[in-house]
Amino acid sequence: MASLTDNHFDLFGLPQLFAVDQHTLDDAYRTVQAQVHPDRFAAAGDAQRRLAMQWATHANEAYQTLRDPLKRARYMLSLRGIDVDAENNTAMEPAFLMQQMEWRENVEDAAGAKNIGALEALLDELRDEERMRFTKLAALIDSKSDQAAGEAVRQLMFIERVAHDIGTQIERLEHA
Repeated sequence: MASLTDNHFDLFGLPQLFAVDQHTLDDAYRTVQAQVHPDRFAAAGDAQRRLAMQWATHANEAYQTLRDPLKRARYMLSLRGIDVDAENNTAMEPAFLMQQMEWRENVEDAAGAKNIGALEALLDELRDEERMRFTKLAALIDSKSDQAAGEAVRQLMFIERVAHDIGTQIERLEHA
């Protein structure tokens, strides 16, 4: 069996590439979980039960990280010593800064006008932008262009926050 200190890819026997086959990941996760599930160690000693719980927790965290593209990107960069540090590193391309101001203004305007259709259209636009950026991010990570990938991750994190805010506004308006 692997080690608790193995990286997430090694734990599931996957290559360290941004593109992860979801079916393969799911199968590998189920295999690991079947081996380490705490219920299998119910009759074992305390130490074995604790170790099984650590393994199950590690497998769950690894699975949640690898199945989410943004978490996976951050994780891959962290393996290479790159800290995205989005909370403290807000330096971005001027064009993206202008775009994010425009998105925020459009969200405020649509929410203020109680225009769910405009919010949904903006959410669709952001999802399209997100898909395009994830494709670029995959190429940056796999080619080890880590600094550019770090900025791409920070931009995607912002897009995700705006999309979440739009979803919150839509829900608020639908239940008003």
